Amino acid sequence: MLRAEAHQHPLAAVLREVGPESCPTRFNFHCHTLCSDGSLAPEDLAHQAVAIGLEHLAVTDHHALAAHDLIASALARHQEKGNPVPTLWRGVEISCLLEGCLVHVLGLGFGPDPDPLAPYLQGEAVVGPGLRAEAVVASIRAAGGLALLAHPARYRLAHQRLIAAAAEVGLDGGEAWYDYTMAPHWSPTPLVCDAIARNLSDRGLLHSCGTDSHGLTLRGR
Repeated sequence: MLRAEAHQHPLAAVLREVGPESCPTRFNFHCHTLCSDGSLAPEDLAHQAVAIGLEHLAVTDHHALAAHDLIASALARHQEKGNPVPTLWRGVEISCLLEGCLVHVLGLGFGPDPDPLAPYLQGEAVVGPGLRAEAVVASIRAAGGLALLAHPARYRLAHQRLIAAAAEVGLDGGEAWYDYTMAPHWSPTPLVCDAIARNLSDRGLLHSCGTDSHGLTLRGR
């Protein structure tokens, strides 16, 4: 069940709107830039987000936050020209261990002071106790963010088991809508995404979606 603080988080209201048709044209809460392992410069990603007409955006580079201010500045320039721009949320993708399986957790919507996340913003995964999912969740919470399990069906353990474990350690939700087949034009994968969404809903957890773009377009992976 979703914790009370998460219910009150401003991003939670947005995530409650997420459905199979939300991405890539309304919401994108999972994408990457040159600041980690993506191919887009932050400014180019911002330009594409405006061109697509995104309403909400989070860039989730792996263990890095450098792109955020560059994207915020680029969006501000678009706004000064009278162009509608998406609401930009801070985001990061963090590697951790859940049920002994290496998974990725999205930290979304944390505040301007990321100090509690400092160990996870050094460009690579941590080692030792900080690699445990519980530690990652605690750091995201301390920074004022939400913690969501990225692409639950991409790991060596079944998504059912991992979502159950995620709920047990206090994650706030998971990436319900994701393109596991890497279609030419991003599309959530039938059946598996439906099953993940039902599982999250049954547990009272939030849904997110994202293209996980590493290439040169926000319309695909």
